[in-house]
Amino acid sequence: MSVSSWNSIQEVTNRIDSRVQEYPVDNTSAATLGHSNLCKQLGYEFQDPQLLLRALTHRSYAPEHNERLEFLGDSILGCVISNHLYGSFPHLSEGELSRLRSNLVKEETLVILARQLGLGNNLRLGEGERKSAGFRRPSILADAFEAIIGAVFIDGGFAAAERVVLDRFVPYLAKVNLNTLGKDAKTMLQEYLQGRHIPLPIYTVVATHGAAHAQSFKVECEIPTLGITSQGEGSSRRNAEQQAAQAAFQLLPETK
Repeated sequence: MSVSSWNSIQEVTNRIDSRVQEYPVDNTSAATLGHSNLCKQLGYEFQDPQLLLRALTHRSYAPEHNERLEFLGDSILGCVISNHLYGSFPHLSEGELSRLRSNLVKEETLVILARQLGLGNNLRLGEGERKSAGFRRPSILADAFEAIIGAVFIDGGFAAAERVVLDRFVPYLAKVNLNTLGKDAKTMLQEYLQGRHIPLPIYTVVATHGAAHAQSFKVECEIPTLGITSQGEGSSRRNAEQQAAQAAFQLLPETK
């Protein structure tokens, strides 16, 4: 990122930060809205809890949904991660930094972090999405995670959003093997096991949810030799297997 581009981002950030104080604050606390545990997990208490509520609202629930916050959160997330990687990995080339950033901000990673926060239990979904288990759908979870980052940014400014992002991503980044960049979770898991002469994992579909046109699959990944069992969900069996493999990879002895 060039100096001029960074300066432009800083100017926009400063303008928005200055407007935070002018933003009308709703005196209803997040605890009153039933999201105190989520705020505790985030390490951030909203001045305006309605922003958090908007971030958790899917378009199937109400006209005032989270898509604009998702758009904003996606940009903030990319900026924060880029800045952190630039400062933390001075030896990596531009291409390597780009691959590492892509690995961190991809849907699979956002879904893992969203599930750690328990976002699925906090989402506001329309009846159709509820019946089709939308609270488990990876795309909905990833979008909600980005929307929350956008909401924190509007509510508390860039520094607050940066803190929330890094609190979630730095521990995850510590587990990333730079030699596996660009490889999907199933490939990484397979290579790890083969390199140690451990039998490959067993993937089993344990449940399906929703109507035929909007199904969600739950897959279990089992590595009996290591006593590891994990689960993943996705809009296809392949996506669910990738989610389960990613979760299993995080449980391997050398990646904990």
